[in-house]
Amino acid sequence: MAPGLGPFHTSAMTHELIRLTATEAVARLKAGDITPLELIDAAAARIAEVEPAVNALPTLCLDRARDHAKRLMANPGDNTEPGALAGLPVVIKDLTDVAGVRTTYGSPIFANHVPTRSHPLVERIERKGGIVIAKSNTPEFGAGGNTFNEVFGRTLNPWNTALTCGGSSGGTAVALATGEAWLGHGSDHGGSLRGPATLCGVVGMRPSPGRVTRGTPANLFSPLSVQGPMARTTADLALFLDTMAGYDPRDPLSFDAPATPFAAATNDPRAPKRVAFTANYGGAVPVDRETREICAREAARFAEAGCIVEEAFPDPGPAADVFLALRSQHFLVDRELQLQTHRDQLKPDIIWNTELALAQTPSRLAWAERERAALYRRFVTFFETYDLLITPGSPTPAWDVALRARTIVDGQKLDNYIAGSLLTSAITLTNCPAISIPCGFDRFGRPVGLQLIAPPRGEAAALAAAAVFEQIAGWQTRVPIDPRGGVVPD
Repeated sequence: MAPGLGPFHTSAMTHELIRLTATEAVARLKAGDITPLELIDAAAARIAEVEPAVNALPTLCLDRARDHAKRLMANPGDNTEPGALAGLPVVIKDLTDVAGVRTTYGSPIFANHVPTRSHPLVERIERKGGIVIAKSNTPEFGAGGNTFNEVFGRTLNPWNTALTCGGSSGGTAVALATGEAWLGHGSDHGGSLRGPATLCGVVGMRPSPGRVTRGTPANLFSPLSVQGPMARTTADLALFLDTMAGYDPRDPLSFDAPATPFAAATNDPRAPKRVAFTANYGGAVPVDRETREICAREAARFAEAGCIVEEAFPDPGPAADVFLALRSQHFLVDRELQLQTHRDQLKPDIIWNTELALAQTPSRLAWAERERAALYRRFVTFFETYDLLITPGSPTPAWDVALRARTIVDGQKLDNYIAGSLLTSAITLTNCPAISIPCGFDRFGRPVGLQLIAPPRGEAAALAAAAVFEQIAGWQTRVPIDPRGGVVPD
């Protein structure tokens, strides 16, 4: 064990409770075997123990959580509806308002902000029996693939605390991997749920736009950024997606939850018939060689479930440039006014991305929209032949936490901080749901994961495929872990 970490002395009771899966914990809550207060105490003990080593949950709200638990215990809600959590503690990303709890968005502009009303998704989670115990760390306004900000500092990867946990839902991924929580919320624009899940050895999902309410952002009619779940197992992921899913009149893209709960897809998973795998879209996307090899080997294991596995992929076209153009416009809607009034408090990545939009022409935006439509059509056609597309979840394992972003992948120098997320951002453009699931470790012990991509609104198919792979590979038993020190690999 590296100097300065541990030893960790979790009590027997805490150890037992934090190692429960979310589905197991909810079943025991519903049976009355444990109480929400006991789970809050177990989470609080674990947070106190490991948080100094990882800095994943900088803002706690344990008194608020205990008050909520007492109300639930006095007046139990409907624990039969899909996604009912029955008093399970959860964490919420610090981009998302929780009433009465400091919510900074990772920005010094909002360092002391305390909202009076919760985000609509938090209201839904709490209505279904989820108890918020903490806010998870995020880059400023969620911009970046490394979780750090000027308010709370850096969040460290528990597999090696010299490395990044990814971003922007990095605090949530670390909290799950270390046993600080059973379920975690995040958001995903270019891969902010999928990337951290891959780098931290947990499971994250980007749902189809509209599946989960985004509340009331300024970008109400843009499908790029979504809210979604993160967990340790696919069954837990399905449970939390059932908690989140459903129509919200405040979100014009949202739609009703399905008649069949997503949990059904993982309770009795059916393997896809025909699966396509690509390591790097024929060289169009730079991916580390060892990552390519590990992911190719593990994707081939779908054959053990009777699947036809072939190397194939839709043409990504100019996805990198398309995403950058549309993301920049998204930033302009969100950040233009703050750029005018608080430029000195915004990090360089946000200023660059926003000013890129100010400089691009209407013709450039029109080109990006035409190319996005063409990419979507290519994916729809591709899914007429294949049930699932598999790629690596990240082009590299975790890198030096002191770096703002990757600078080189597979020998190719990256032009900007977004360029290292093309495996996930290209899928954002297609509106397809995607799950990142652990599949192995590189020679330095860093987690590697697969990204499982289903047709639009095909969350159930993606969850079923992830559950099938989980049964084959068994990676879900690897977390939670105690944080481990280490060095940056050469």
